[in-house]
Amino acid sequence: MSTRRKFYVVWVGHNPGIYDNWNDAQEQVINFPGAKFKSYDDIDEATAAYRGDPREQLGLMRALLQHKPDYNPSERDYSKLPGIRLDAIAVDGACAGNPGRMEYRAVRVADGSEVFRIGDKTELTGTNNIAEYLGMIHLAALLARSGDFTTPIYTDSRNTLAWLRRGHSKTTLASTPETAKTLELLARADAWLAANGPIRNPVIKWPTEEWGEIPADFGRK
Repeated sequence: MSTRRKFYVVWVGHNPGIYDNWNDAQEQVINFPGAKFKSYDDIDEATAAYRGDPREQLGLMRALLQHKPDYNPSERDYSKLPGIRLDAIAVDGACAGNPGRMEYRAVRVADGSEVFRIGDKTELTGTNNIAEYLGMIHLAALLARSGDFTTPIYTDSRNTLAWLRRGHSKTTLASTPETAKTLELLARADAWLAANGPIRNPVIKWPTEEWGEIPADFGRK
């Protein structure tokens, strides 16, 4: 199955440039204060944006965060993917800036319906890694409360999987008035994992390279 290829422009980061995969681009913006980056579907468009003024592009990103995205994962037919668990729930996070306005959600793979969405109505400042981890713990706690330990959970975040193996989060997010709520949620998530972990539901890495973006993706990397 072919997947749409994206190109990632990093204007401000450890090594600014144009990257042809998100993992490499993410390494340039993680833990970089004031990082500026955006994805494009075409290399020529990405090249033009990299040579231009990033403020115009980033203004569009901030505007998108004020509205629900047009991206609708339920439009995809995941039943045709070999080996996929249609009974699973996928989690993902999004963040504009690093740190910046963040949100996270869980989506049922079978029909694209949202299980929950946090951050779209409440101002949360953090990082993409934190958002993805919080989404995972939020869903695991929700399933545990209902006594459901069989529903698989998909994540495309290697960082979340590493934090789960460690048994707690590991972030350098500074404590400020803007990040206070996020750090409180992170502490509560770590406390839940310490008391209830490891997560009993099957946690599965979503193979983005094979299947495309995870169903819970916000469509604005």
